[in-house]
Amino acid sequence: MMGQNWLKDVSNYPRPQFKRDHWMSLDGSWNFCFDDEHLFVEPREIQKWPLKINVPFAPESKQSGIEDNNFHRHFWYQREFELRPKGKTILHFGAVDYVAKVWVNDRFAGIHEGGSASFSFEITHLLNESGQQKISVYAEDDPRDLAKPRGKQDWHLEPHSIWYPRTSGIWQSVWLEQVSETFIDRIRWTPHLERWEIGFEAYLSGDMKDGTILNVKLTANDLLLVQDAYQVIAGEVHRRIALSDPGIDDFRNELLWSPEKPTLIHAEIELIEDGKVIDRVLSYTALRSVDIQNEHFLLNGRPYYLKLVLDQGYWPETLMTAPSTEALKLDVELTKKMGFNGVRKHQKIEDPRYLFWADCLGLLVWEEMPSAYRFTHDSVERLTKEWIDIIDRDYNHPCIVTWVPFNESWGVPDLAQKPAHRNCVKALYHLTKTLDPTRPVVGNDGWENSATDIVGIHDYENVPESLQKRYGLEVKFSDLVGKRSPAGRQMTIEGYAHTGQALMLTEFGGIALNCDKKKSKNWGYSVCATSAEFRDKYKILLETIHQLKIFSGFCYTQLTDTFQETNGLLYADRTPKFSIDEIAKATRGPISHVNDVDRMDFGNPLLHDLMSP
Repeated sequence: MMGQNWLKDVSNYPRPQFKRDHWMSLDGSWNFCFDDEHLFVEPREIQKWPLKINVPFAPESKQSGIEDNNFHRHFWYQREFELRPKGKTILHFGAVDYVAKVWVNDRFAGIHEGGSASFSFEITHLLNESGQQKISVYAEDDPRDLAKPRGKQDWHLEPHSIWYPRTSGIWQSVWLEQVSETFIDRIRWTPHLERWEIGFEAYLSGDMKDGTILNVKLTANDLLLVQDAYQVIAGEVHRRIALSDPGIDDFRNELLWSPEKPTLIHAEIELIEDGKVIDRVLSYTALRSVDIQNEHFLLNGRPYYLKLVLDQGYWPETLMTAPSTEALKLDVELTKKMGFNGVRKHQKIEDPRYLFWADCLGLLVWEEMPSAYRFTHDSVERLTKEWIDIIDRDYNHPCIVTWVPFNESWGVPDLAQKPAHRNCVKALYHLTKTLDPTRPVVGNDGWENSATDIVGIHDYENVPESLQKRYGLEVKFSDLVGKRSPAGRQMTIEGYAHTGQALMLTEFGGIALNCDKKKSKNWGYSVCATSAEFRDKYKILLETIHQLKIFSGFCYTQLTDTFQETNGLLYADRTPKFSIDEIAKATRGPISHVNDVDRMDFGNPLLHDLMSP
């Protein structure tokens, strides 16, 4: 049940870590209209729908069928479908940028704010008994609002510098599922490697009968690990599930999750009432730990050298929405094939199906909150609320090993001078550690570090000798504390106390190929004229980085060309700019920087099947 077919089936489900059998996709053709004058308050006021849109693609994208990049703030969507009411029906939205109001059969269902977080409404009471249903969505997304978390979406009419086309309205899947009157609302997995345990929490919705039971079955590598039954108390279950410790490292490593051997523990969870199964969910977790100690990043208790690549998560014709689930899988595969063991998802909260493939294939992920660009009461409130929702949604993914609430002081521009800005970063750091004490947190990546577990440095110096001088063997961590970064900002600021944080080069490189600034707006941090020159420059740069023992990891900029920023290792269509094998060899570096997890086990039949075209 939990082998190849399960993985391939779950990968198409919009929320692979919490799968039910009975669900319906609402992606596809919807009625659509712009409402630039904001004439409509309710969907029943709209008499004509002049356009069709292909959901979940944003109207700015080519794949949506509209491809309108002008400034628009108000959008309306509508779709009719058939569904017979049964039990309870939950309507899900992967993401809508930025405010969404939802009606079902012209009756108001709810409102949500936040362009990256998923949300849902229970709509049972709004359905028609006839089975003919209608969903209407109003989305508001002010293209010029700099006080909302917007990531890389440009506030200019045309993309400029490091900012890209806007993504408005619905941009991730819309779907619904039917559940019983009492159902499993959410679950939470927390691995405790030091005790060889898996923390399990379940929260139920509906009226509980006495004697309601939750069955939990865990398997890994087709072996049964656990089959337990837990009494539901006050609608919740909280357990630490003890696994049999195999003792010998060779056996222990078979169950640990890592990029080399991404062993997943599959879970089947059944809700039992009066002896009958009334809800069933398929999920998974993994046994792994991450930590920072003595200036090292630790994976499963051992020092681990991070080799990350910056991933913007854009596609030319679909923008922030992946063209397909296969495209998400391909990005994970290509990243690994180029020798990287992780990605820093930059200024974007990715589709859960990307995280699913990172879990399955073994790719570490730094999850980074899209930034606002002004510091106001509203920006702080918006950022905080959405960040909480995002952590709650993605907490269970073993691939996520680091949270990043801020990047380069965006949204807190006076971080070094104003206590309020510093306190904001500290507050988000400590809030994140409160919500998830199991993962490192980078308070503000790039410079002006204070509250952080990892000091990240952004340095686009392209002369290897200069990098050696700044970070070579004679340089100590203490030499950099309080000093100016290459961008002119302080690397650390008031409030930073060195207590064993790791130091990483979290942005560097940015080499562009065949980029003529006189003829094009395309650019890179340095430029090469030919593929051979690009290859040689990448090899020399990566050889230099691997020699800088002060760092416990790096993040190269970047995975793909992204609109005018043409400094990817891959073109925007995912074609490599030189041999992937040569990229991988340079990325992996010398034997001293090859982790055990770099040696991918292609002898594993399941992994080989998933990685094959």
